[in-house]
Amino acid sequence: MQPRISMITLGVADLARAVRFYEQGLGWPRLESPPEVAFFPLNGTWLGLYGREALAEDAGVAAEGSGFAGVALAHNVASEAEVDEVLALAVQAGAQLVKPGQKVFWGGYSGYFADPDGHLWEVAHNPFLWIGPGVE
Repeated sequence: MQPRISMITLGVADLARAVRFYEQGLGWPRLESPPEVAFFPLNGTWLGLYGREALAEDAGVAAEGSGFAGVALAHNVASEAEVDEVLALAVQAGAQLVKPGQKVFWGGYSGYFADPDGHLWEVAHNPFLWIGPGVE
């Protein structure tokens, strides 16, 4: 198996609200897709949004769940200032600020927001290693 994540699919309670958050709020480009799903290309992978109940049914698991799901998505940026800018943009778009940008134990700078469905996103600046487009 080759190491790659082709798509991250988030189960959402309200697809229209989630699409507004990512497309209009964060400014991500959306691909044309059927009305029950939304796709966003992300420089090497895709983000998919799909109804939470339908995604759980597709996987054959219960849709109920709350609290920490054991997963955080990450968006790395080039500077500490950009971490704060992205966090502010997310909050303006309807996210909840979970942890403001701050120096972290490993020597970088990061903060967290939760999208309208509670999915955690870390926004981080790693001064030791670029994790983003162009890295193979």
